[in-house]
Amino acid sequence: MKKVFILSWVLFMIVSMNHLAAQEYSEFQDVAKKQETIILNQRMSDVSYVDIVRLAGPPRAVQTRKPNCEFLDSLRDNQLTFYSYIFIPKTVKQGSKYPLLVFPHGGIHGTFASSYTHILREMVSQGYIVIAPDYRGSTGYGKSFYRSIDYGGLENEDVLAARDYMVDNYSIVDSLRVGIMGWSHGGMITLMNILRYPEKYAVGYAGVPVSDVAYRLSYQESGYKDNFSPKYHVGSLPEDNPQEYARRSPVTYARYLSKPLMITTCMNDDDVSVTEVKRMIDSLTFYNKSFEYEIYPKMPGAHVFERIDTKEASEVRYKTYKFLEKYLNPPFKFKSYNEMRKAGYMYY
Repeated sequence: MKKVFILSWVLFMIVSMNHLAAQEYSEFQDVAKKQETIILNQRMSDVSYVDIVRLAGPPRAVQTRKPNCEFLDSLRDNQLTFYSYIFIPKTVKQGSKYPLLVFPHGGIHGTFASSYTHILREMVSQGYIVIAPDYRGSTGYGKSFYRSIDYGGLENEDVLAARDYMVDNYSIVDSLRVGIMGWSHGGMITLMNILRYPEKYAVGYAGVPVSDVAYRLSYQESGYKDNFSPKYHVGSLPEDNPQEYARRSPVTYARYLSKPLMITTCMNDDDVSVTEVKRMIDSLTFYNKSFEYEIYPKMPGAHVFERIDTKEASEVRYKTYKFLEKYLNPPFKFKSYNEMRKAGYMYY
């Protein structure tokens, strides 16, 4: 009973650290992250090979001098290393080609966690290989990595590096069938990647995506801004540096869309305002871009309405998978909603 209580407490805390926007780094988060990795492996190992790889992205956006150590100071522009989870379906056969899904997590200072288990099971059951990068600023890797955050900036290159790693190192990955999908901050990274690097992806799906960072800060609680004002991050707020915030916002790059894209949101989203997502939709429409979108009414779960385990959420995900399969052609397409439900939850 004591072990169950401790595990439940750890799970509660890791979920909490994904949603407390202005929370500063805590060593407990590193411990909780290790527990999450164990749980992910336990819950996925029956259907997929699970691996963690260490990759390198661009140097930190904000360089900090080390005046007391000339050696380290001379190397402060080294590339930043980060970790990524890989899930390869057990149905994969060497010599064949399979589609890849790049799956960035959400949350400012978020982390990839076991809360994605059912979604991952749905993905790998279709034959998708999945890579989920814990890009710079993610929680669970120490204070230095936490403070390497570059929201809307070089985190996008970390995710791109994860994509390229899979294509370059796994002959089973089909470079022409690479999709990217995510929710919230992960939806924002999806938009930035497919808009700025369209040659790298066949399709993108962005759920409840952060789309305009300056607008976002205008309606969030004041504490949320504390994530952007530190010197190790942006170091200023939108009213002081509007161009910098525009550079970090997907809405700025709407005119570059050239690949299939789906966007979804709901009217009662209590984190990323439906009005913010509409700004993205309106910008794409202004540039006469071809894309799909759906604005759902008030939904159970609000901001996480597509990611929880309700029937409504599963039905939305089913639509998402049917959209993706048109461009990625997975080997095992869901024939029905019940088939998808069984894949994710064992029974329906």
